[in-house]
Amino acid sequence: MDNKNDFQANNDPLGEYLGVTLLEVREGYAVASMEVKPELLNVHGLTHGAAIFALADVAFGAASNSHGPSALALETHISFTKSTRVGEILQATARLENLTRKTGLYRMEVVDSSGQMVAIAEGRVIRKA
Repeated sequence: MDNKNDFQANNDPLGEYLGVTLLEVREGYAVASMEVKPELLNVHGLTHGAAIFALADVAFGAASNSHGPSALALETHISFTKSTRVGEILQATARLENLTRKTGLYRMEVVDSSGQMVAIAEGRVIRKA
């Protein structure tokens, strides 16, 4: 990928809307961050799981599309391990675990600003020819 910001601006309008920033993208790897704002909270005043998932998904999309062929998610799974609140800066890292001609398997970890695990996810993509 030539420009990490091109991926965000041109291919992930939701990520841009949520304030997700791609910090690094290289083949099979991506890091994204997001500040938790009041509009990203759930009814308990904690970061909404959908916002955390969206952050992980942006990193997943960037990492899985960094190989050349378009990649589309087939399935994902996420487990939440810690709650966060307004003002927290979350960071998601997506790493390639296994790549075949047709599929890719990625692991995503979301951490808070102190490095504590907030969520862990796994996703599989289909790679278009």
